[in-house]
Amino acid sequence: MTEKKEQVAVHGLACADILTPKAGIDLKKWSIVACDQYTSEPEYWSRVANTVGDAPSTLHMIYPEVYLEEKDPEKRIKSINKTMKEYLDKGIFDCHPSSFVLVERKTKGGGSGRMGLLAALDLDEYDYSVDSTSLIRATEGTILDRIPPRKAIRKNAKLELPHILVLIDDPKRSVIEPLSAKRAALRQLYDTPLMEGGGSLSAWLVDAKEDREAVFGAIDALYNTLDPANPLLFAMGDGNHSLATAKSCWEDIKATLSEEERATHPARFALVEIENIHDPALEFEPIHRTLFSLSKSDFEAEVAKVCARFETQEVDSLERINQLIDCGDGVQRFGYADGDGFAVYTLFGPHHSIAAGSLQMVIDSLLKQKQCTVDYIHGKDVTIKLGRKRGNIALILPEVSKETFFATIIADRALPRKTFSMGEAHEKRFYMEARKIVL
Repeated sequence: MTEKKEQVAVHGLACADILTPKAGIDLKKWSIVACDQYTSEPEYWSRVANTVGDAPSTLHMIYPEVYLEEKDPEKRIKSINKTMKEYLDKGIFDCHPSSFVLVERKTKGGGSGRMGLLAALDLDEYDYSVDSTSLIRATEGTILDRIPPRKAIRKNAKLELPHILVLIDDPKRSVIEPLSAKRAALRQLYDTPLMEGGGSLSAWLVDAKEDREAVFGAIDALYNTLDPANPLLFAMGDGNHSLATAKSCWEDIKATLSEEERATHPARFALVEIENIHDPALEFEPIHRTLFSLSKSDFEAEVAKVCARFETQEVDSLERINQLIDCGDGVQRFGYADGDGFAVYTLFGPHHSIAAGSLQMVIDSLLKQKQCTVDYIHGKDVTIKLGRKRGNIALILPEVSKETFFATIIADRALPRKTFSMGEAHEKRFYMEARKIVL
C-alpha cells in the first residue's frame, strides 16, 4: 500500500491518506453506527454483533460505549488493536493518498441526502477549552472525565475510524456543494444500504489537483471573512470527546518528537466529516429536559435568579408551546409542563444568551442543592409524558437556529451541554473509512 505524507494543512484543513474496504467486503456488515449511540440499549449492539458475526467489520475495531463499564476493558481494547493489525496485514483496504472523500448520507424518509467532506483536521489548531478562540473548537463544554477511558482505546491503535461531524458556516455553499454538483464526474467509491434502519451511504473520491485546490481556496475565502481575534472556522457537531481524545493523544506523542517530525506525523491530524450548517438536509434538534421530584415553586425560585424577571402564560397544549417559543421575535422563552398543565415562560434580562443556557444555570443550581434529578431527552412527546407525572417537570426548548449558531458559539464560547443534536441515533455517522495514525 503506497502512502504519501499528509499535506500541510490550510487553516487547519488537510487531505489525508484515506482507507476504504476493498471490493468484495460486505459493506452493510462493515459499516457500524457511531460507538456513542444506543448507550442504554445493549440489545441494539447484540443485534449488530449477530448480524456481523465474523465478517470484516468496523464493529471489531471500535469500542461501543454501552460496554465502557465492563469489568475487563483491556481485553476488548487488545482485541481491537489485534483486528486493526490483521486487517492491515491482510490488505483489505484500498488507500487513496492525499485525498478528500465526498459522502452522501440518506436516512429514512427519502429526499436529498446530507452531504459531507471527509478530511483531516490539524489538532494543533484545535482547543476544546471553554475560553478557546482557536480555528477548531468545541460547541459544548468538554467533560474531562470522559477523555481517559477513550484515550486508553486510542493510544495504541494503528487506525482511526471517524464518527466525528464538524460544521462550517458556508452560506454561499462554496466548499462542499461544488463537489456535490459534479459528483457524476468523480470516481464512486461505494454505494451501500446501512443496517438497523440507518438509510444509505455513498461516496466519491476527490483526488484531482484542481478539485483539492478548489476546496482549499474556498476554505481560505471563508477564513478571510472571520474576525482575526476570534476566528471560528470549524465547530464541533458530533464527537467532541472523540476529537478531544485525539488531541490528548497527540500532545503526548508531540512531546517526544522534533519540530520536523511534528509537522507531518499522522497523529497530528484527525479524520472527520465536515458538513455545511446550511445544508437543508442537516437537521438540528433541541434536547429537552425532564426534572424529577421537584415542585413548581422551587423551580421558579431558581428561574428568578437567572433573569431580571419572568412571566408565565398558561396554554392548553404542546402545539401552543411550540408556536410561542419558536415565533422568532428574539425574546427568550421555553415551554413547561407538569401534572397541572402547560405553560410558556418568558425571561426578561436573562443572564445567558439562549434559553438552554438559562435553564442549564437553573438545573445546575438545583442539582448542586440535590433538589431534583434530570434527564436529557430528544423527543418532545417523551419529555411531556414524563413531565406530566406528579412531582415532575418537563422543559421544552426552542429550536436551535442555524443562522445564529456560529455567532452564539463566538459570543458565549460554548453552548450549554446537551443543547442540540444533529438528528436521532440512527441518523448519526456510520463508520466506513479509516486512516493510519502511526508511522
